[in-house]
Amino acid sequence: MKLRMTRHELGISPELSELARVRSWVRTVLRGFPANVVSTAVMVVDELTSNALRHGRAPYYVRLLPGAAKLRIEVDDSADEPARRRAGGDRGGRGLLLVERCAAAWGQLRRPRGKTLWAELITDPEPVGVRG
Repeated sequence: MKLRMTRHELGISPELSELARVRSWVRTVLRGFPANVVSTAVMVVDELTSNALRHGRAPYYVRLLPGAAKLRIEVDDSADEPARRRAGGDRGGRGLLLVERCAAAWGQLRRPRGKTLWAELITDPEPVGVRG
């Protein structure tokens, strides 16, 4: 499947209303992937993007990088301060904890002008050639 080695990127505005467009874009890009992978990816992208829009600074970019057995999700913003898990409450604060529970791995990279939050999802539990 050619989709699996293609980099997909979407620039978004600083409005929370962009979250609906981002979710739709993820579903479109990942058409053909198993439903559980798509739903988890939508949730993780939504949380990372929401975090960037609430606590980061423009410009914002969302990337999907499908690989042979995993999907890497990246969200860029221009804030220098690192993202951190916050105490959950009535107004949120559970997003990065949710990402941590859904992803095989996650973290953040500092860039000269901001940061990239990333998460990796397993897309093929048993890659071809590993089955016994």
